[in-house]
Amino acid sequence: MPALVYLTRRFEFAAAHRIYNPAWSDEKNAELFGPCSNPMGHGHNYTLEVTIGGTPDPETGYVMDLRQLKKLVEETIIQHLDHKHLNYDVPLLHGKIPSTENLIVLIWDELQKALPGHIRLFRLRLWETNNNYFEYYGEKTD
Repeated sequence: MPALVYLTRRFEFAAAHRIYNPAWSDEKNAELFGPCSNPMGHGHNYTLEVTIGGTPDPETGYVMDLRQLKKLVEETIIQHLDHKHLNYDVPLLHGKIPSTENLIVLIWDELQKALPGHIRLFRLRLWETNNNYFEYYGEKTD
């Protein structure tokens, strides 16, 4: 039986966002979201961990060449998020509150489409601060 091996690569990007619900008053947004609802936004230095799984190729021993994974993630995700304001500069987030929870699902959906068919996207971990991270395994609640 072939081995299923997981590998993880880390990526970094910096982005700003404002967490607020446009249907609410400024007061209600400030009450719920605090300083995260600052009208000018605020920024984070995010760290994204991408974990993929697959069977090592018998010719290379690789699940996926790390240079190929790096290029794929940078072109699919990082270049679209790095030094951007998530509320304004990322079309896929338009109409959504750009919380880290929503962001990680968006990243999953985009990576899932871009990965080769024999590679399984297993987990994303998105660090927002040194103390806070979010994980997603692709589960849906519907």
